[in-house]
Amino acid sequence: MTSTDELIVERRGATLHLVFNRPEARNALSFSMYEALAEACRTVPTDGSVRAVVISGAGGRAFAAGTDMTQFRGFETARDAHDYEARIASVLRDLETCPLPTLAAIHGACTGGGAAIAAACDIRIASETLRFGFPIARTLGNCLAAGNLARLTELVGAGRLREIIFTARLIEAGEAHAIGLVSEVLPDEAALMARADGIAETLAGMAPLTLRATKEAMRRNREARAVEDADLIELCYMSEDFRHGMEAFLAKRKPEWRGR
Repeated sequence: MTSTDELIVERRGATLHLVFNRPEARNALSFSMYEALAEACRTVPTDGSVRAVVISGAGGRAFAAGTDMTQFRGFETARDAHDYEARIASVLRDLETCPLPTLAAIHGACTGGGAAIAAACDIRIASETLRFGFPIARTLGNCLAAGNLARLTELVGAGRLREIIFTARLIEAGEAHAIGLVSEVLPDEAALMARADGIAETLAGMAPLTLRATKEAMRRNREARAVEDADLIELCYMSEDFRHGMEAFLAKRKPEWRGR
């Protein structure tokens, strides 16, 4: 479990801090960042030396602003789309099955893949600058896998989730707290990180097997309701709209959707 240029891994007492570190790109997630996060979650010590994991973003502007979209330019076949979604699902599974409690400390933008990571954590707290969501209906024209939708539905409810995705709006801190997406809102980044350390310290005093069993049972409950979504992934990722939306976004142009 080591740091990379793009994911800082730092142990502070009994807390393991994982920090997304691409501030020049608002911590947009490369595939190597996803894999480093998954590896860190798979290999956390379970000998009692570490009791909680805190995930945050460097640079003061974003937790993580989604997947780095330049990586989508290499998509040519349906297999590319399925492999990508399977890869992300595997990362989120490694995060959810981490044997220690995980806390997302969210400052600034938390969108796309970053929002999916935050949603997969056990606890979420945020600063006043939070902007959370999945603006894909406005930007890329792709879709969320069914597993992601199930996880988010548990957090905010089906009706609200549809409205958020359909309108491509971002949830701000006050609403996020009101609907239970985050448990606390802090005034700034310094207060956010101090509170994250405080919660981690509280978790360190709890029975670790109780926490582990609870999070795993809840994950199994949701996965028991898993559905097939391969046709829906192909519908979006193999469309002309997706290719056009990606290039329009990277060029900072407004896409013109055609529904094909």
